[in-house]
Amino acid sequence: MMKNKKISKEIADVSWHKFYTYLEYKTKWYARTIHKIDKWFPSSKTCSYCGHVMEEMPLSIRKWDCPKCGIKNIDRDINASINILKQGIKELKKENVA
Repeated sequence: MMKNKKISKEIADVSWHKFYTYLEYKTKWYARTIHKIDKWFPSSKTCSYCGHVMEEMPLSIRKWDCPKCGIKNIDRDINASINILKQGIKELKKENVA
């Protein structure tokens, strides 16, 4: 990581922009659509099994146990991807797209 955080953030933002532009291009190529969910949706700290939302979850915690349903050793990233998929489907159903 660079010492100048402002420049580092700008480079990261450009990378995400390039990725998103490429993703848009490919979705048009294959006649698909992109649906973005809210940036602040708590995907990492919501249990994908029962929906319980943890109040706090530092980035240092990579695997966790749900205190509500008791599921053990939930991988933070896999859990987040399941929650993002579920949220996207839920939002698209509201729009009568899915």
